Amino acid sequence: MATEDKNRATAAAILPLVGGAANVSSIAHCMTRLRLGLHDRSLVDDEALKALPAVMGVVEDDTYQIVLGPGTVARVTPEFEQLVEEGREAAPPQAAVSSDDLAAQGAAIKAQQKAKNATPFKLFLRKIANIFVPLIPALIGCGIIAGLNGLLVNLGRLPAVTPALAAMASGFMALIAVFVGYNTAKEFGGTPILGGAVAAIIVFPGVANIDAFGQTLSPGQGGVLGALGAAVLAVYVEKWCRRWVPEALDVLVTPTLTVLISGLATIFGLMYVAGEISSAIGTFADWLLSNGGAGAGFVLGGLFLPLVMLGLHQALIPIHTTLIEQQGYTVLLPILAMAGAGQVGAAMAVYFRLPRNESIRRTIKSALPAGLLGVGEPLIYGVSLPLGRPFITACVGGAFGGGFVGLFNQLGDTVGSTAIGPSGWALFPLLDGNHGLGSTIAIYGAGLLVGYVAGFLATYFFGFSKDLLTEFNVSQDPAPSTVTATGGPHPTPDTDTDRANGPDSPDSTDPGSPEKAPVRV
Repeated sequence: MATEDKNRATAAAILPLVGGAANVSSIAHCMTRLRLGLHDRSLVDDEALKALPAVMGVVEDDTYQIVLGPGTVARVTPEFEQLVEEGREAAPPQAAVSSDDLAAQGAAIKAQQKAKNATPFKLFLRKIANIFVPLIPALIGCGIIAGLNGLLVNLGRLPAVTPALAAMASGFMALIAVFVGYNTAKEFGGTPILGGAVAAIIVFPGVANIDAFGQTLSPGQGGVLGALGAAVLAVYVEKWCRRWVPEALDVLVTPTLTVLISGLATIFGLMYVAGEISSAIGTFADWLLSNGGAGAGFVLGGLFLPLVMLGLHQALIPIHTTLIEQQGYTVLLPILAMAGAGQVGAAMAVYFRLPRNESIRRTIKSALPAGLLGVGEPLIYGVSLPLGRPFITACVGGAFGGGFVGLFNQLGDTVGSTAIGPSGWALFPLLDGNHGLGSTIAIYGAGLLVGYVAGFLATYFFGFSKDLLTEFNVSQDPAPSTVTATGGPHPTPDTDTDRANGPDSPDSTDPGSPEKAPVRV
């Protein structure tokens, strides 16, 4: 089947299972998930969705998220959008909805939202993630081009081409503040182009003629953090103007005052403050890994999976972006990527410790390739988290892998990534460091191996209690297995295992609902 036909077939299979075109209120996607706004959640057939070959799992958050995996989701989403549009055009007029129906639906939605533990802090982190996640494809593309350019320069090849590659790799990063400002204003409820206009001040070369706090400003000073702050301020100024400026003058006065007030505050305040904070972040990251790299790597690698489960990893996105903007790469991501290596090692140990459980072993075999490429959620939600102890021992594997990479940072061999998003083997094309690409690749690859081995050994010897082995090391009905990221394994119909999907990474920006999983220790 042609790729286009396959993607359309996947979209066509999903649509009726989410209640049809009339039930879809919004459509979006991140790196791995199709995100749908739904009018009536009760119309969704979860089990049938999870049984589709292309669906790796589902996650319920502020939207209904269908995990399709990297690459696939970007191709299925346009087909799904087209089918929804066609379905709406062909739909017959709907019967009038009574006030009682609306009230009941509103009450159900309110109760559902309340049950999701949407704390203000997590909502704020979600906003931050929504600002930076759309930038990840450009970061990845430009990062790979930068790596290719560096390789050609080191080899002395194609000297006429490398300047062009350098321009392609650096152009986006030179203007990333503008994109951050645009997305920030959009996310916080302002006019996106005004947020971009204010953030553009930060990268304008003419700021080099301005003195603030006794210093001459530098183009780009404050970076993405300054752009973030400037755009948020612009949103509040704009909203204030909308309340007080007469409607007849709004189109002239509001944008002028928004750019003027927030622009002056940016030039004579935010650029300096954000610049100091950005410098402090870079200095602290370098100091931490130079002086305590092994210990810091051990802690970061061991805690990253729980951070992902809680959704707190989103707070790291601006830090990664700041480091990439300052140094050309983030030294934190290769260490955090070791958490995925520990997860792979743990899953392999589960495979060998449960030789009679065909369904779990089948889930592991199907999810392992994605895990090796850094898409960890199929293994997390389908294997380790529902079992309990293997999730903890996976964290142990990540800790040892992170400690290994951190140790080499401490010894002076910096290992960094020129973009955020990928991990596992998919991170190899984005690696960069201070001692050549060969050394950087070798250290990162050895770190993955350490994570695999440590996760395997910790899980094999300490990941199972006698009761857990007795319960799960039994033959299962070899029916196709499915998994939901929000509820751990589901019987299908007599099978007690499933599969789900991976990071956003960065899309892995969504924590799922691990508290609902039937964790066994």
